[in-house]
Amino acid sequence: MDAAAPARAARPTSPSRPPKAIRSTKPRGLDEETAAPAAATFPSIKAPSAASLLHADVPMDARVWAALPDDLLLEVLARVPPFLLFRLRPVSRRWDSILHYPAFLAAHSRVPSHGPCLLTFWRGAAHSPPQCSVLSLPLRARYKLPFGFLPAWDLWLVGSSGGLVCFSGFDGSRFRTVVCNPLTQAWRVLPDMHHNQQRQLVLTVDRKRRSFKVIAASDVYGDKTLPTEVYDSKEDAWSVHQMMPAANLCSSKMAFCDSRLYLETLSPLGLMMYRVDAGHWEHIPAKFPRSLLDGYLVAGARTRLFLVGRIGLYSTLQSMKIWELDHGRTVWVEISRMPPKYFRALLRLSAERFECFGQDNLICFTSWNQGKGLLYDVDKKAWSWIAGCASQLSNSQICFYEPRFDTSIY
Repeated sequence: MDAAAPARAARPTSPSRPPKAIRSTKPRGLDEETAAPAAATFPSIKAPSAASLLHADVPMDARVWAALPDDLLLEVLARVPPFLLFRLRPVSRRWDSILHYPAFLAAHSRVPSHGPCLLTFWRGAAHSPPQCSVLSLPLRARYKLPFGFLPAWDLWLVGSSGGLVCFSGFDGSRFRTVVCNPLTQAWRVLPDMHHNQQRQLVLTVDRKRRSFKVIAASDVYGDKTLPTEVYDSKEDAWSVHQMMPAANLCSSKMAFCDSRLYLETLSPLGLMMYRVDAGHWEHIPAKFPRSLLDGYLVAGARTRLFLVGRIGLYSTLQSMKIWELDHGRTVWVEISRMPPKYFRALLRLSAERFECFGQDNLICFTSWNQGKGLLYDVDKKAWSWIAGCASQLSNSQICFYEPRFDTSIY
């Protein structure tokens, strides 16, 4: 049964008057785990230190906070890092309810993004609730997010966009698609597709329109007879569009940027691009680089599309390269090569499998049984190790995640 965050009163009031003197303590967030070492954190982000967030040695006058107007209080809270706000939820029902007030959500929507986070989702033993942890690169800390509110189905992570996370899986023999906001713990089950079977899905949030879409491309087994379907949250319905005119897919990995969905294909050779606004597919004859062993399409900021993959036929000659699609000439242009020391540390065996995904010109690499991930900033051309996002479990999945309270599931 669907569930959503309960409705709250429209006018907030200040919380109960605190004691006369309050000294801040270390933020606990949501079950804060071991903090990622500073040296292992993405270096190009000017992360706020713990001292700048909460000054442990500076006493705060309780009378100032007690006299703070409600509208100013909400503006202050809207600028607190989202994970730290969870520390306020168990304080009182009033503090918890503030996070659902329209005035707070409006103020939160005007605040810039918290910064890049990495969400890891996995399942433990049979019939156990799903587990999720989020590594906040700006805060240099990892938090556990409770996902016990989701239905006890066999769910698989699809991806994240604009504060929402999408899952797909089976309720018995019935294919289901679930969208949730982990911070508000609001979730819903989408209606069945017209051709309701296991599909390749992509979630995209439109903050200006205050809506989201889920795009269902081909069947995971390559069934070309299925039409493309698009779910629009404003309409609360799936619409049927053109079938993808491709014979053979190179990979099940897809990339979505600038309202376009991209897939790699062998026949016809190049890329298939789906225009969401027009509802039809186009072929882009961009030939793949020579000696490409395995490639991943990664979406960058705005219209940027990257191709990441290993090249070289022999293990001693292999390397990892990054290309960017030149849309005007429809060719892949090399923009970076992974330094050998990082390549050898990431892939200790030549046949070892790796995963990569991106957001806003950041590309993250993970490989099986690694204790850390590798992050590349395309703009700054900087490589760095990050702890706490390793694929150490066979059923774990990782994606970028943007924590937001104001993104609705409707």
